[in-house]
Amino acid sequence: MDYQLAINILSKKIGVLLRSARTQRGESKKTCGEVIGVTSRTINKYEMGEKSPSLPELEVLAFYLDVPLERFWEDMTPDTHDKMGSLKNLSQRLELRNLKIGASLRKFRQEANFSMKEVSERLGLTTYRLKSYEKGSFAVPVAELNALLRLYDREMNDLIVDSGPIAEWAHAKKAGEAFTKLPLDLQDFILKPVNQPYLEIAQKLSQMSVDKMRDVAEGLLDITL
Repeated sequence: MDYQLAINILSKKIGVLLRSARTQRGESKKTCGEVIGVTSRTINKYEMGEKSPSLPELEVLAFYLDVPLERFWEDMTPDTHDKMGSLKNLSQRLELRNLKIGASLRKFRQEANFSMKEVSERLGLTTYRLKSYEKGSFAVPVAELNALLRLYDREMNDLIVDSGPIAEWAHAKKAGEAFTKLPLDLQDFILKPVNQPYLEIAQKLSQMSVDKMRDVAEGLLDITL
């Protein structure tokens, strides 16, 4: 696989999608840059595909522009300030995310039995840069991050946080999209308050073990026979 070509292609794709999301929301490059602490010139480079943002930066931009995060690697609103207010200590949050991503990359590389030199040769990145990524001292551009994960047989979702306001927003977006794909009659059933008890029963049943489900089924047969 030509990893450098893959990096360039994904950088271009992220740039196109980022520009589309920004313009649809009527946001300026300057404003988006201020959100993640970079200049409008850097945002322009991201949109031109000359470089790609780090995952923590892209998470915040997706949250700010209200677009699904996965859209950037698969295949503004009146309450903008209120939303961003939920991200306390943003600079520290980004720094911590980079540290955690770096630690995960080191773990993934070691589990895949790759030396730093082997990774450097395959991806065309210097060992100094790779070490900086793993230490969390350099933010990893998403295009390069995706190439690293593919080399280690991992996925971007292995690095996505599962708690906090961004995770809650992402979950809500996925849930909303999943709901709209349901048949209309099932959507109507779910939306009726009177059917809430049935949904709660279904939820409990889905969490039961096979043996427990068998006991419930046998109990129902005893009642109906």
